[in-house]
Amino acid sequence: MSEQQRQSEFKNTVAGGFGGICVVVSGQPFDTVKVRLQTQSATNPLYKGAWDCVKQTVSKEGAKGLYKGMGAPLVGVAPIFALSFAGFGIGKKLQQKEDGEELGVVELAAAGALSGLMSTVIMAPGERIKCVLQVQQASTGPPKYSGPIDVVKSLYKEAGIKSIFRGSAATAMRDVPASAAYFASYELIQRALSPDRSSLSVGNTILAGGMAGICNWLVAIPPDVLKSRLQAAPEGTYTGATDVFRKLMKNEGPRALYKGAVPVLLRAFPANACCFLGYEVAMYGLNRVVPDW
Repeated sequence: MSEQQRQSEFKNTVAGGFGGICVVVSGQPFDTVKVRLQTQSATNPLYKGAWDCVKQTVSKEGAKGLYKGMGAPLVGVAPIFALSFAGFGIGKKLQQKEDGEELGVVELAAAGALSGLMSTVIMAPGERIKCVLQVQQASTGPPKYSGPIDVVKSLYKEAGIKSIFRGSAATAMRDVPASAAYFASYELIQRALSPDRSSLSVGNTILAGGMAGICNWLVAIPPDVLKSRLQAAPEGTYTGATDVFRKLMKNEGPRALYKGAVPVLLRAFPANACCFLGYEVAMYGLNRVVPDW
């Protein structure tokens, strides 16, 4: 596939949406473990670590417990990733002097940052709903929320629309730099592995996509901890991300910023390898079916 074809807004949008669905299906169990570890009490932790969280979740709630909260991101993931990949393509085009011009690392990072900013408007409420559902425990009686729609209704009733969008700034604080690392690393690794962009291989795409996921989360984990705490906490617990950070540093120290790092990094490679493989497969199919779009 040519560089010009890869920058089609329509194709980037459709292929990015398909790639996002691949991410959620492959990565949700890891994400559930991450959120539960990030939001558990520091003084009386429920889990000893990632594996203990998996064992307790499956024991008490069955394997489906690892997929709690998947409804919200699965519904929202197509437009989120569609916006993200489209934003990256637009960001590149804005900086190119001519079609197909190869951009440097700074320009690629800037395009990635734009994609993170564009997707936050959908990502933030989806993350809020997901986090609320993921921290529900089946062992303490019937769950408070029956699903994503019930969460939206309850949050709106409790504190209005602002409650649904709580954590938007924290989500942007996570996604803008993380998306810069994500897309720039993918493009640069693909170039190193396959200078001829017209013949991408499955192996190279899996490796570049997986490593891009690692790069993304190495940047994103600390702000993600703050975001998860803010979004999963009961109304009135924190005034904002700064308040979360201040209380976390006081009560738990800097190491708490990397809670959930093990399941995150375990998830990052396979989930994002699936994402970019899905994206490239969808892009290949679109280029065959509608080459001039």
